[in-house]
Amino acid sequence: MVNETASPSDQLLTQQNCAITLIDHQPEMVLGVNTIETGALRNNVAGLAKTADAYDIPVVLSSITKEYNGPLFEEIREILPDEDVIDRTTMNSWEDEAYVEAVEETGRDRLVMAGLWTEVCVCFAALSAMEAGYDVYVVVDACGGRTAADHEYSMERMMNAGAIPVTWAQVLYELQRDWAADGAEEAHQISIDHAGDFGVAVEFADFQTK
Repeated sequence: MVNETASPSDQLLTQQNCAITLIDHQPEMVLGVNTIETGALRNNVAGLAKTADAYDIPVVLSSITKEYNGPLFEEIREILPDEDVIDRTTMNSWEDEAYVEAVEETGRDRLVMAGLWTEVCVCFAALSAMEAGYDVYVVVDACGGRTAADHEYSMERMMNAGAIPVTWAQVLYELQRDWAADGAEEAHQISIDHAGDFGVAVEFADFQTK
C-alpha cells in the first residue's frame, strides 16, 4: 500500500508559482465578441483582477493600439491602478519585447492568461509562451471570440499544444483552497461580488455566522 500524505498536487496554481496577464480587454475589441455577453465578460474579468490583487499575484497588463481600441476596461484600471499597461501594435503580445520582459520579470513559470480575442491575441500569445517554456492556463470565461467556432477551435488548438483551460472562479478557489487560511475573507467578498448564485450563498453564510 502506498503511504499517502495530505499534500496538494503540483499541478495546482499557488500564490508563489503563477502570474496573471490580461490582454486587450478594450471597448473596440468587445464589439467583435459574440461568444460571451459583455456584462458577463466584464464581471469575470473583474473577478480575475480582484483575485490577482487579493493574493498579490504579479500582473502583466497589455492593450493593442490604445488610441484606436480604447483603454482597458475601467474595472481593470480601478482594481489594479498601479500596474503599467503595455501598449502594442503586434497582435501577438509575445512579439513585443516590453511584454515579454514584463512576463520574465515576474519570475513565475505559470502564466494565467485571458484576453480578446480568443482566436488571435490569446491564442498567439499562449502558443508562443508555451514554446518559450511557460505553463499556460487560459481563463476561458474571461476571453471571447468573434464566433463560437473561433473560440472553440482556438481553445482546442491551445489545449492540444498543452494549455490548461480554467475559469476565473477556479483560479480564485485554487489559490485559496482552505477556508480557514488567510485570504478567506477576500475570497468570500470576491465571490459575493462576482460569483452569481454561489456568491449569494456565501453572503448568506457570512450573515448566519455574524
